[in-house]
Amino acid sequence: METLLAFLVLIGVVVWFHELGHFLFAKLFGVKVEIFSIGFGPVLVSKKLGETEYRISAIPLGGFVKLYGEEDNLDDPRAFSSKKNYQKILIASGGPLFNFILAILLFAFIFSVGKPTPSYVLEKPLVGHVVENSPAQKLGLKEGDLLLEINGKKVSTWKEFENAVLESVLKKNWNVVVLRDGQVLQLSGTVELSRAHSFGVEPYIKPVIGKVLPKSPAEQVGIKEGDEILEINGKKVKSWYDAVVLIRSTKGEIIKLKIKRDGQILEKHVIPMVDKRTGIPILGVSPRIEIISVKEPLGEAVLEAFRKTWDLTVLSIKALWALITGGLSLKTLGGPIAIAQLAGESAQQGLIAFLGMMAFISVQLAVFNLIPLPVLDGGLILLFLIESIRRRPLSQKFKENWQKVGFAIIIALSAFVILNDIVRLITSGGV
Repeated sequence: METLLAFLVLIGVVVWFHELGHFLFAKLFGVKVEIFSIGFGPVLVSKKLGETEYRISAIPLGGFVKLYGEEDNLDDPRAFSSKKNYQKILIASGGPLFNFILAILLFAFIFSVGKPTPSYVLEKPLVGHVVENSPAQKLGLKEGDLLLEINGKKVSTWKEFENAVLESVLKKNWNVVVLRDGQVLQLSGTVELSRAHSFGVEPYIKPVIGKVLPKSPAEQVGIKEGDEILEINGKKVKSWYDAVVLIRSTKGEIIKLKIKRDGQILEKHVIPMVDKRTGIPILGVSPRIEIISVKEPLGEAVLEAFRKTWDLTVLSIKALWALITGGLSLKTLGGPIAIAQLAGESAQQGLIAFLGMMAFISVQLAVFNLIPLPVLDGGLILLFLIESIRRRPLSQKFKENWQKVGFAIIIALSAFVILNDIVRLITSGGV
């Protein structure tokens, strides 16, 4: 229920802002707006104010603004069809533009109030763990490496490292410079990332327990927050990842823990709970990670918001091009189910995380709508540009066929991403 509510709020705000852009530009040029709808299909709520009917409809996967004279060639000065092509282009561009504006406003708010962030993001990028079979492992990174450069970009903190990886997420040929045992090494290779966090390196995290889940195996044997794990089944533990690997290697058998609490050494014997879906042994504990809030002055927050929105836009365009050219698998596409999952997960993490996800989706919607396909805003802009070059309107028959092709493409794409979502859920065990 929480996931559904988060999805409806996220999509509702993003779509409302998009349609508001079309609405305000139409009003600016004196076009009569007949309907302003959030959602499609059966109308749930309707209210007419002035000359515009405002609706909330049953299918919350988009919205629309119906303009007077949009489908007919009318000479009425209040008709969309009577406007100059540059005005039509601006009206069509209003939706994506407002999605970019929404993203900038949200990011500016996040940066100004301070986003809860692990303190290690401001520390040196010293590798504490390399994920097995990850791109990082394939490149040859090892625990203890100090990251110096990612594809030519110097990094001195984990935050800079994450930004450098995000900028390179679509690259295939990677070059990473590290400091290992006093020597500077260059590690090169061909790897593919689908997301920035899938590179496969993690910072060093002390094996200190930060949270114990209620009624978990750990709580039942008296393990407490602040306990430091020293040994597991006689093997020394240097980091949290050592503890994770050793616990998982037990395959659900009894675990002998040596812990340190208030200067005293204690031993605990615990039988882990085994996750039925994954078969992974679980104690019900999480590491202690210091959380800080990094606030920016308003001016810097706004500039950072512009940079963040620009970087996401460029990355989205690169991803689209990679999908077209075959450099990125179509299986990476996500539909409404994937968005709902992301909305729910971000909402559980708090307001700031949820607003960050909303900004991200707003940028994706803006970029997607600017694709020059029929039905989308980009398709309309393309038609008006062609008419401007030709200096005469395109035939009505061409426009009708253009719309039909557009609907066919959008329906096929929608069906594909929804099916992709379902397959991803089933194969990942999410249902």
